[in-house]
Amino acid sequence: MNATVSTTIFAAFMVLTVVLGLLAVRGRRGGNGSGAGLAEWSVGGRSLGTVFIWVLMAGESYTSFSYLGAAGWGYNFGAPVLYVLAYMSCGYAIGYVVGPMLWAYARRHGLVGITDIIAHRYRRPWLGAAVAVLATVCLLPYIQLQITGMGVVVSTISYGTISLNWAYFIGFAVTTGFVVVSGLRGSAWVSVLKDVLVIVTLGFLAVYVPLHYFGGYGPFLDRIVAEKPQWLTFPGHASGGLGQSWFVTTTVINSLTVVIFPTTVAGYLGARNADALRRNAMYLPFYNVLLFVPMLLGLAALFVVPGLTGAGSNLALFKLVVDSLPAWAVGVIGVAAALSSIVPMAVFMLVIGTMWGRSVLGAVPRLASRQKTWSQLVVVVAGALALLLTYTAPTTLVRLSLISYEGMAQLVPMLLLGLVWRRLTMYAAVSGLAAGFALVCVLVFGGHDPIWGVNAGIVGLAVNVVVTLAVTWLGPRERADDRPDAEVLALEDEFPRAGTAAGAPR
Repeated sequence: MNATVSTTIFAAFMVLTVVLGLLAVRGRRGGNGSGAGLAEWSVGGRSLGTVFIWVLMAGESYTSFSYLGAAGWGYNFGAPVLYVLAYMSCGYAIGYVVGPMLWAYARRHGLVGITDIIAHRYRRPWLGAAVAVLATVCLLPYIQLQITGMGVVVSTISYGTISLNWAYFIGFAVTTGFVVVSGLRGSAWVSVLKDVLVIVTLGFLAVYVPLHYFGGYGPFLDRIVAEKPQWLTFPGHASGGLGQSWFVTTTVINSLTVVIFPTTVAGYLGARNADALRRNAMYLPFYNVLLFVPMLLGLAALFVVPGLTGAGSNLALFKLVVDSLPAWAVGVIGVAAALSSIVPMAVFMLVIGTMWGRSVLGAVPRLASRQKTWSQLVVVVAGALALLLTYTAPTTLVRLSLISYEGMAQLVPMLLLGLVWRRLTMYAAVSGLAAGFALVCVLVFGGHDPIWGVNAGIVGLAVNVVVTLAVTWLGPRERADDRPDAEVLALEDEFPRAGTAAGAPR
């Protein structure tokens, strides 16, 4: 009976998710070419206002990790999990400046993604294609992680009646279905539903769990201090050395990376104007308050369901939910967690599709006329590949995920430094990227992350910047016709002047 109730609620919301995706593009038309059709599908026609940008970017950052991983980290380690709050808040502050700059540059030149921006800045289409391949390697593990996270949630809330394999497929099918049809706009509409459910369910759990199991926050926190003090200080409990240096360096590297992550850039480029991004950067940190809830519930689970090990610790929150709440409540909370997988997974798939449809397949002259079609096809292929590897070789993508964020960080100099410094050459940008990415791979796969207590990604980024500057000053000069024009890069041209309406053509 419990399984029937919870799975019926889940199924109803999955149907609603697809319907919202279809309604999002009702009355909107676009061709398959490189113009309005692709822009409408991939960046929402550059017309999303503050509310939709807020829920979309919050939805992208609030993933299944927030329900599973954050609680699991809190359960296993304690204090080190706070790095998520730190880097996301710092990233939003950096995004206040970076977001409008990328938006204005892309809007002026009709660009729809990070690979487009890089190819245009350095006037090398092949460089955009190469970055698309690199970014795909770093993004595919995130799709697989969301598929896995949703599978765990669905199997758990169905009380085991839906197998993990079927749950994986449901996540893939629902996400692929609505993102192929509705693109970024559909993801934004579904994010509204997801955010309402997340706020309601986590707000409820923040009150219910301490009262139900401990009699209130006072007794709960007193018990943590008395019995689990090592979970409240760095480097946490059995974390393997995730101390203060790791926390600071991880916060720095991740806050820089999150603003140029392809999915974040997709959110930037979907904005109606630059002011929507600035307001969004101010409002987003409020959403982070919710992340304290799964972290605290992970600590609560230490006393309620002790002894969870390995991947089982990721179910710490749901063990509390399934054991104490009625089936209808389990179903609703499960839907919120499932949508926290679907929304970011949709954006990851859409971004991969856009990069390949625009910069790889779309760069071939005889294929360029149908960039939107190719992008939609790549969405299906990327999702299917992640699903297949989830079934057959899950550890392959798990190992790649080790370098995802730290590897993407190596694009920071090429993208951001390249947009504010005309002298930076393509040779320097590529050399720095290659050096930084190679070092990160050596350190991470060699088991040296953190190294001397420092995040390996920031070590790679430091080497990246040094090589980039050295090659710029000492290396070959670019031909005059390969250098960006002053108009392209002048920062004052990337922001509306006083008296000019934000986002208005000039």
